[in-house]
Amino acid sequence: MEKLYNDFSFGLFFWQSLLFLLLLWLLKKYAWKPILDALNDREEGIQNALDEADRARQEMAELKSSNDQILKEARAERDALLKDARKVKDQMITEAKDEATLQANKIIEQAKVTIHQEKISAIDELKNKVAEWSVEIAEKVIKEELSNKNKQVKLIEKMLDDATLN
Repeated sequence: MEKLYNDFSFGLFFWQSLLFLLLLWLLKKYAWKPILDALNDREEGIQNALDEADRARQEMAELKSSNDQILKEARAERDALLKDARKVKDQMITEAKDEATLQANKIIEQAKVTIHQEKISAIDELKNKVAEWSVEIAEKVIKEELSNKNKQVKLIEKMLDDATLN
């Protein structure tokens, strides 16, 4: 330190200080302003990018919220449509069952009527056959009875007795 005090020169100090101040002035005039402007521009650019990122984040949050709301509405609408479809399906099944029951009852009634008509027809046919057979049998018996004169007289007397008794 003593060497510094001994070697210290005011002239040299003055010129170095003057050159330093001149260098500062030149730097301030020509270098600092563009450097500070560049730094300010860069800082503004970074701030703008951060602001844009915040806005984008907010928009994404709003879009997500909107998408969630749309999804909820779509799910609710889907559930409502499925519920309506189930109601329509159940109603169609019920109507089809009722229609099938009506058709089955109608077919059963028609079958009963047909069976009844067939039964009556069969009974009538049977009566006709029995009547034909009775007539044929009576005819054969009468021919046999009437072939003999004695038998004819007995038959007439018997019929007369039967007729007077009734």
